[in-house]
Amino acid sequence: MRKLLPLALLALTTLPAHAQGVAWVTSEKDDAITLIDMDKLAVIGVVPTCKRPRHIAVLPGGKRLMTACGDSHQGDVIDIATRKSVARVPMGDDPEAFSLSPDGKLMYVSSEEEGELLVLEAATGKQVRAVKVGEEPEGVLAAPDGKTVWVTSEVANLVHVVDPVAGKVAKNVAVGQRPRRFALTPDGQQLWVTNELGASVTVLATKDYRTLATIPFALKGMRATDITPVGITMTRDGKTAFVALGQANHVAFVDVATRKVTQQVLVGKRAWNVHLNKGEDRLWVINGLSDDVTVVDVKAAKALKSIPVGRVPYGAVLVE
Repeated sequence: MRKLLPLALLALTTLPAHAQGVAWVTSEKDDAITLIDMDKLAVIGVVPTCKRPRHIAVLPGGKRLMTACGDSHQGDVIDIATRKSVARVPMGDDPEAFSLSPDGKLMYVSSEEEGELLVLEAATGKQVRAVKVGEEPEGVLAAPDGKTVWVTSEVANLVHVVDPVAGKVAKNVAVGQRPRRFALTPDGQQLWVTNELGASVTVLATKDYRTLATIPFALKGMRATDITPVGITMTRDGKTAFVALGQANHVAFVDVATRKVTQQVLVGKRAWNVHLNKGEDRLWVINGLSDDVTVVDVKAAKALKSIPVGRVPYGAVLVE
């Protein structure tokens, strides 16, 4: 078993104030966020947070971030410069994934226990409305124009197209088995949905929500049931998508135009979420069962280094 570093050795006070390019990685079992120097690929500190931090995002303005803490039923707002918690806001029962409205005033939170999409005031956590969706909603993505919020239902195998102003589901769209996360092409015309138990991605046309393609994943010598895609991200030009293949311990590179897998890179155990740096030359892969982050050289399609973090890492933001 890997020996964990005591928090005293990674205390908040040891962090260099001038550090640039820091990855913030949440750890569900440590109630903490591990900080990694993105140039040196080394841990530089740990920030304590509320219980079971999962999804994390930078708030509008770029000076604060928020993480959803499932067991605290709160969002922890952290000042990026001081690395200290400055507020905690209610997020409903067992929050996991969330998305912000374009103006940053509202947040949309999946409530798995209640089967609802919660619409909350971002600053206070006050509930504006709750929209009933399918069982076990998880993935949430707000459209850039603020008129639509997409939600996955893991049990119903649906993507719910929600009108957040009217507070109702406008359309239910059948996808693959156990849909999890989204990526939207830069032109807004395609919505890519990972299907964890379908070993695939469903590509939807946002104009009418017809299925444009289903992209399967396969690895030599591995059963389809061991290929469990969850996290997905896309380059700014919309040419390449990166998909974390979960229990398959790989990340897939997908050509968006042809919808073909071009590379598969071995990373850590249960590759869960993926994040691109600003230069888009490095992919950060969060490995939930090996308790580390693998940094991949995108051009070479090669893992550079795996960095130990806290127990059961979930997600990250790259602050550059």
